[in-house]
Amino acid sequence: MNEITEKLNKLKKEKNAVILAHIYQLPEIQDVADFVGDSLDLSRKAAQTKADIIVFCGVHFMAETAAILSPQKKVLIPDVNAGCPMADMITASALKELKSKYKNPVVVAYVNTSAAVKAESDICCTSSNALNVVKSVESGDIIFVPDRNLGSYVQKNSGKEMFIWNGFCPTHNNLMLPEHILKAKAEHPNAEILVHPECRPEVAALADHAMSTGVMCRYVPTSSKKEFIIGTETGILYKLQKENPDKKFYPVSSLAVCPNMKKITLAKVLDVLFNETNIVTVPEEIRKKAYLPIERMLKIQSA
Repeated sequence: MNEITEKLNKLKKEKNAVILAHIYQLPEIQDVADFVGDSLDLSRKAAQTKADIIVFCGVHFMAETAAILSPQKKVLIPDVNAGCPMADMITASALKELKSKYKNPVVVAYVNTSAAVKAESDICCTSSNALNVVKSVESGDIIFVPDRNLGSYVQKNSGKEMFIWNGFCPTHNNLMLPEHILKAKAEHPNAEILVHPECRPEVAALADHAMSTGVMCRYVPTSSKKEFIIGTETGILYKLQKENPDKKFYPVSSLAVCPNMKKITLAKVLDVLFNETNIVTVPEEIRKKAYLPIERMLKIQSA
């Protein structure tokens, strides 16, 4: 255990703090975290934790979600510049304008959105429960924001017509292409191919399964396969290998790295907890509105 880790463990006890880390975080961040998971898991953990302080090792919208669910807790983010390009592709004003064009709009917002966008939405979803969330919408004109690839996947598998916003994750959309899948498949012919639904439809079509990171982590131990080609941000490989030492994992592309997730370091985690800086807050009026679609999401069983 290094010096920073020792200091962090001591500080956590002194301040009744908990460290939540997204699955795409650096290995040393995952190791020091009290909980490592995907967006849905972390949303739930943020709501359930008894800690006074939440240090959220992820991108900004995730810390906002924790602040929405736990207004009485102090939520800190180790790097205020750890944003999400996909979340920035939809704004509350643009969504309002789009809603005005429909008689009975029902907005399904991916959690990769700002608190202000969530406040203009009817129900949130993650990649693991998006299909069930959309299926739960009984009537109205479904507007899905902001990820076109996840939206396409959900529309195809739910059979529901939706207006899909033209947003995307640069890491999944631009850095994992069909040729990467074909090359990995040629190199590892016996491997099972698992990709994230944020990938392009033509990439998902070449995979054995499209699933969220959380579902990947639960699926791998149950599979009879010993080798896996993983099509999502490379940070997940550390957790998969750690939990399944008898199996082998290969990235669809070693270039599939989210620069924002990797902005968070151990030193920044220690600094932000010691000084209690980079507090993530959401204006109460927006928080109350944004809470409702998240609450509705959390009531839907994930896949």
